[in-house]
Amino acid sequence: MKRIISKYKNLLIFKKYLTSQKKIIMKKYSLWNNVIGWIVFGIAAFVYLSTIEPTTSFWDCGEYIATSYKLQVGHPPGAPTFQLLARFFTLFTNDVTKVAMCVNVMSALMSAFTILFLFWTITYFAKKILIKNEENYNLYNIIAVLGAGFVGALAFTFTDSFWFNAVEGEVYATSSFFTAITFWAATKWERNADDPHSFKWLILIIFLIGLAIGVHLLNILAIPAIALIYYYRKYKPTTKKTIIALLVGIAILGLLFMVIIPGVVWFAGKIEIFFVNTLGLPFNSGTIFFFILIIGGIGYAIWYTQKHKLIIANSIWLSLAFLLIGYSTFLILPIRSNANTPINENAPKTAPALLAYLNREQYGSTPLLFGPYFNAPYAPRDQWKDRSPVYEKDEQAKKYVIIDKREKVVPAYDKRFTTFFPRMWSNQESYHETAYKEWGKIKGVPIRVSTGGESQVIYKPTFIENLRFFFSYQVGFMYMRYFFWNFVGRQNDLQGHGDPMSGNWESGIKFIDKSNVGDTDTYPTYMKENRARNHYYFLPLILGLVGLFYQLNKNSKNTFIVFMLFFMTGLAIVLYLNQTPYQPRERDYSYVGSTYAYAIWIGLGVLAIADGLKKLLKKENILAPIVATLLSLVLVPAIMAKENWDDHDRSNRYTARDIAKMYLDSCEPNAIFFTTGDNDTFPLWYVQEVEGHRTDLRICNLSLLQTDWYGDQMKRKVYLSDPLPISMDHKAYRSGTRDIIYVFDQIKEPINLKEYFDLINKDNNAFVINDPQYGRIDYLPGKTFYVPVDKEKVLSLGIIPEKYKDSIVDSVIININRAAITKAQLFLLDILANNDWERPIYFSVTSGQESHMGLEKYLFQEGMAYHLLPVKANVIDGYTGGVNTDVMYNNFMNKFQWGNMNDPRVYLDETNLRLAKNLRGIVSGRLSTYLLHENKKDSAIKVLDRAMLEMPENQVPYDIFIIPIIENYLKAGAIDKAKPIMKRTADVAIEYLNYIYSLPNKKHRLLDVEKQQYLFILQSILRYAEQYELNDVTDTYMRQFEHFYQLFATRG
Repeated sequence: MKRIISKYKNLLIFKKYLTSQKKIIMKKYSLWNNVIGWIVFGIAAFVYLSTIEPTTSFWDCGEYIATSYKLQVGHPPGAPTFQLLARFFTLFTNDVTKVAMCVNVMSALMSAFTILFLFWTITYFAKKILIKNEENYNLYNIIAVLGAGFVGALAFTFTDSFWFNAVEGEVYATSSFFTAITFWAATKWERNADDPHSFKWLILIIFLIGLAIGVHLLNILAIPAIALIYYYRKYKPTTKKTIIALLVGIAILGLLFMVIIPGVVWFAGKIEIFFVNTLGLPFNSGTIFFFILIIGGIGYAIWYTQKHKLIIANSIWLSLAFLLIGYSTFLILPIRSNANTPINENAPKTAPALLAYLNREQYGSTPLLFGPYFNAPYAPRDQWKDRSPVYEKDEQAKKYVIIDKREKVVPAYDKRFTTFFPRMWSNQESYHETAYKEWGKIKGVPIRVSTGGESQVIYKPTFIENLRFFFSYQVGFMYMRYFFWNFVGRQNDLQGHGDPMSGNWESGIKFIDKSNVGDTDTYPTYMKENRARNHYYFLPLILGLVGLFYQLNKNSKNTFIVFMLFFMTGLAIVLYLNQTPYQPRERDYSYVGSTYAYAIWIGLGVLAIADGLKKLLKKENILAPIVATLLSLVLVPAIMAKENWDDHDRSNRYTARDIAKMYLDSCEPNAIFFTTGDNDTFPLWYVQEVEGHRTDLRICNLSLLQTDWYGDQMKRKVYLSDPLPISMDHKAYRSGTRDIIYVFDQIKEPINLKEYFDLINKDNNAFVINDPQYGRIDYLPGKTFYVPVDKEKVLSLGIIPEKYKDSIVDSVIININRAAITKAQLFLLDILANNDWERPIYFSVTSGQESHMGLEKYLFQEGMAYHLLPVKANVIDGYTGGVNTDVMYNNFMNKFQWGNMNDPRVYLDETNLRLAKNLRGIVSGRLSTYLLHENKKDSAIKVLDRAMLEMPENQVPYDIFIIPIIENYLKAGAIDKAKPIMKRTADVAIEYLNYIYSLPNKKHRLLDVEKQQYLFILQSILRYAEQYELNDVTDTYMRQFEHFYQLFATRG
């Protein structure tokens, strides 16, 4: 008996020992999970901090950095959380030239934290497979779990799209961080759900979602996946209840997106208008009352439900409170807007204005469930729908007044041309229709319609054709192509529109790539050597698929959770955006969330490989997970890092900043500078607002000038820039008034432009027709206007170069050869009429003729800007206006900085490359052309030499834009400099033509424009060779030109 008792005691002691050892192992696992997580964070931080851009970048970065630095108001729907965080990071420097770097550092660190939380998320899912209880804590499983996290996290670290976001001052890196920490917090709650205080994790999740709305709405797409985590943890799952849980998650997302986010501001606006207009209280009294009501109401509800132990109701009210606390960062928008900051987009000063801002009304709407096809005829006007009216403060009446009823402004369409799930819907641009027909392969169904009294047949697309466009373009080209960029490989970073030469995926496996992009052995040198040509050989994709099926086999519930995160941040965005063809840039950054989710499966693929090795070894040996980790590490993250580093390293690139300064430094002091797009505006805002460069100059974006709020802002003094000379009162251009001004040819002789504005300023209803159907119609009474020129005043102002003094015109004639003009163009005319040449007026060289209002004959290029002068330009080439060679030469040779374009360490992506080619070919080419026309050969050669020095071939490849360089070297007598460029350019053209004609007919016909360009290059070089008797050039290339010309004639 004593022996039995003794054995029993020993057994208990042994069990206690085993339990203690398990706890030690568990603690060690937690320690190593944390340590390796932070190691991965360190690797990612090092990578991103080593490759960040040291200053601003193109597109929205300049705007975000500028608005963050001074807490101004950027474009709708705003990013106040991002701005506050970025502002915090800018406090770490007193050097304004380092502000952009500080914001970029924030993106790098936010991205590194994203990798950290991804690591912990992968180990969570891996642990769910291998370590289901304490008995499973062994060295094999721990190594396998940590190896999975390590490989998956590093694979995502080096993905193309995420790395791109990580090194610039944009919102997407911070948005990814919020998605990662929110999803990780959901897994943290799941592990602690039985803890009585676990609810704090759910509150944290809701607070993070509220904060993340102030960065980007992408974060809320994780809600359905989080809802599944909650359901699987709290309930015994069934298929039916899983579907219900998923629908509840989607409903919460919809409630947040469509009700709570806009609803709070909508309700505040209604109360504000009621308090002011009905009760006669001061402005903002309704808004103040609303916030008191919200704070007091929610506070009381929390107290009441807690007191009466209404747990579910209390949880709902607490959640709403913390959501709104996070969302409250949006309050800085009206606060800063009312401070009249220099950048104050949409001026959301009041609750009604803030609602329009959050709803992105200026961007229009996109049909989702029901809508028209692109060629749908309009329905009669009485079937059109109203939009909510536009309110404005009337300080004199002390109430809000409706300035634009917006009645019957939403088009209705012939119902025969509407469909469920419309994908080919845009009639905004003619090239949209062309692309719809190509991608949808439209034949259509003929339907006879009567429009304007005339009968015609319109071919309505079929629903099958509609779906074909959806799957081929929106899913295949605008999502799967990006997905393959990240996990298969990439051809280059040129924006693609479906041709085989630009922006395709490319694996590096030749026989597979051949069907997609042709024989890669025939690639031209530039295509072969493009740094963005990255090959992963399908390995990340395969490892992810292995991980997906492995998880599906081991834990289908968690597979569904990850799949919902993958779907909602990928294909769901495709469904919602309903993108039109020919986007202004590639949109891969929008889908980073789905690559994040896929990286989880890449990590879990390590478990599958370890499992396979274990079976091969026929025992649970720690060698299996070690080998699986190392093998996966080499074949996936290591290859991705090696391939992607050179084209993601921006560490020495200053092009965006320096090109922005080129624009500004092309202008005289106190100038008015008209721009049109993102890249000739946002970087300029940055150098003005942050670096304080050329604050005497007023940047005026003509796209924004279509709005009344921007017109108001242009009438204020900003820094050293006086208000613009706009004579119109606010009522003359407020929303709903003169949005479109029709041009009637009533008065045949030229009209004094100033007299026109004097008349409408005296009587706001001058030149107005009140139509019973269409309402107010504003019009111009003629097509020809003039601005008188006081020659003595112009000469006294000193704005006319000496060589043009005898060429001053009596009047600047403006011919408006169009049916209507926009409000922006009316503002431009007002400025011209009232400026009286006192302030220099410039247009950016990237602005189109639509912006110039027929003034091309008075424009003189002086760098990156056209200067408007009361002198007729002597145009000797096919470009806009003339060239003021004296000023432009000084700017080009002495003022311009070049952003390290010639540094071989600097990679110029497509945006940078496009601007560099324009600088080298058009800007320097035009300047040298006009210098040669003035017989200044030495100066022309210096300009050409500077262009080739700053933008050499190894950085800026030769193409059609090199032709002016060749031509002008030859004209200047520098044949020794022209000839090597001629030969190299001809070789380039031949390489491209060889590649194009190696493609199947179906593919090479997509490159007709390129074929014609390269034939033109060859033809031009042969023409120059004949003209300058370069017989060796002629002998080398004539036969090849004839060969390709014959191919073009026979095969197209």
